[in-house]
Amino acid sequence: MSLNRNEQMFSDYVGAHPEEKRFWEEKVRVVAAGAADGHAAAVELERELWRYFKERGQVVPSFREALARQGTSRASLRNLAEFWLRQWAPPKPKPKAGPPIP
Repeated sequence: MSLNRNEQMFSDYVGAHPEEKRFWEEKVRVVAAGAADGHAAAVELERELWRYFKERGQVVPSFREALARQGTSRASLRNLAEFWLRQWAPPKPKPKAGPPIP
């Protein structure tokens, strides 16, 4: 999976801060458990990531610079959301196969 510049910066930041990583691992699990499917989970998680990205932009220089560089346009964090869902969310059980059709 390829992450854009902002996603990679975000991932690196979380990886360098154990308390942030624990927070996001738990957030991913909660979002995945409450979502109807993987698509809905990715959409919701991306919204959470963007809110956090803007919040961190107030205090973390690398986030602030990224926000200044892109202006008012919203950066996509969808790939990161999908990657973390695959990485940290428990897999959904597969439906059991019914009896074979004769």
